[in-house]
Amino acid sequence: MRRQRVCLVLCLLVVGVLTACVRQVPDTHPDQVLTKRKALFKQMNRALEPIGLVANEREPYKKEEFAGYVDELQKLSNKPWAYFPQDGNYPPTRSKPAVWSEPAEFDAAQKQYQRVVAQLAQEAQAGDLEKIKPAVVEVTNSCKSCHKKFRFD
Repeated sequence: MRRQRVCLVLCLLVVGVLTACVRQVPDTHPDQVLTKRKALFKQMNRALEPIGLVANEREPYKKEEFAGYVDELQKLSNKPWAYFPQDGNYPPTRSKPAVWSEPAEFDAAQKQYQRVVAQLAQEAQAGDLEKIKPAVVEVTNSCKSCHKKFRFD
């Protein structure tokens, strides 16, 4: 029993030391484009999370509150793309080189995302949860599709 405790303590100590040794790579771009786009994507995620919870019936549907999250998502839907300049592919980015080597496809993915978010906004205003649910699926599918092609996980 004592041996197990010592092993556990040693393992925890090793994990703690290794965690302390890991440093986050700083954003070295003069305009901090990576930091800015990450912040915008986090905001988008904070708006999308409660939308998904309602669509998956894990939270109750409250029309005004739900519409507020959708409105926030729509306002943000065109913001992060300006932070993918030609010189924006540098560590610690998780973006794939395809963002820059296939700009027409990346632009099409952005436009598709904005279209499905706009459709979700229309459905949210109408307030019919049964029509909102598939619109939320379209938004999340758009996110997944873009991440698959343009982002390292």
